[in-house]
Parts: sequence; structure tokens; C-alpha cells
Amino acid sequence: MKVLGICGSPRNGNTAFLVKEALKAVEDEGIETEYISLAEKELNPCLACDECKKEGKCVIMDDINDILEEMVRAEGIIIGSPVYFGSVSAQLKMLFDRSRPYRRGFKLKNKVGGAIAVGASRNGGQETTVRDIHNFMFIHSMIVVGDSDPSAHYGGTGVGGHVEDCKKDEIGIETSRNLGKRVAEVVKLIYNRNI
Repeated sequence: MKVLGICGSPRNGNTAFLVKEALKAVEDEGIETEYISLAEKELNPCLACDECKKEGKCVIMDDINDILEEMVRAEGIIIGSPVYFGSVSAQLKMLFDRSRPYRRGFKLKNKVGGAIAVGASRNGGQETTVRDIHNFMFIHSMIVVGDSDPSAHYGGTGVGGHVEDCKKDEIGIETSRNLGKRVAEVVKLIYNRNI
């Protein structure tokens, strides 16, 4: 079993830190993890060419098809994004838009998914950003979870304007680690029973 963490930030700062905190909690539950930073990948937007309908995958030659294949191989997926005008980053939106061919046959169906968002203030758009990540997961027929006891929110929510801010954000760390733990619990529940 493996849980994949994807950081949708254009830099490796606060969002990367919290995604990695969530993955540490997954590892504490005995599950293998893998981390992908979109900041280090070549990404291009969807061109609405519809070639994916014929080919079964996107024909644009960059890193997105490889990332999507890693998502297919994982049992759980944690996606993090900084808040950009109340939603996800452009990098993450490109991944979401280009996942269209993976709805054919629902290749991400029953993957356990969770979301993390980082805004510049405590109520800085994290919940709407998490909602947009959840929407992506729902559209792919994934099993969406929030963070676990005792916080029980939509997911991990951090506060950070400067690159190192989340390292001092106890709530962001707690909710992200709780999310990782919950993703791991549900992955074990589903895949140990071979449902």
C-alpha cells in the first residue's frame, strides 16, 4: 500500500511542509509514501484538443501523464495547495484539467483522498481551496476524507505568508497530521479487506 502526497505550490515552502507532515503521519501507520512537488515538474495547460478521447491519455509531452500514473498506482492521495484567490494554484489546476482521460474507466475510483490548503491568514480561503480539491476527487469517484479526531475538519489547513511560517503553525501541523492518519486508516480499512 502506498499514499502519494502532491504539493501543488510553485515553491517548496509552507504547503510542501504540511504535505510532508501528513505523509509522516501516514508512515507512522505503517504505509509507504511518495512525495511529488509540482514546482519541480514541467506542466502545461489543457488545450481542449480532445486528443485524449482518442488516445486514452493526454498527448501533451510534459510530466503530467507520469504524475497521473503515480496517482493510479497509489491507494491514497493527499493533495496540498496554497490559496490563490480562494482556490488552487495554477500548477494544480493544470494537473486537474489534464486528468480528463483518467475519468474513462475511472482510474482513480476508490482511491482515498485528502486535501491540505495554506492561506496567508487563518480564514484566508483554505476551506474553499480544500473544497476545490475535494471536487476534483469527487469527480474521479475517489473516497474523500477530512482530518481525524480531535479536530475533524475538511482537511489540513495552515497559515503561512512567508516560506517558513507553517513550521510554527500548531493548528496547521495538527490538522495535516490528523489528515494523514485518517487517510492511512481508511486505506488500511479498504485495502486490507480487498473491497
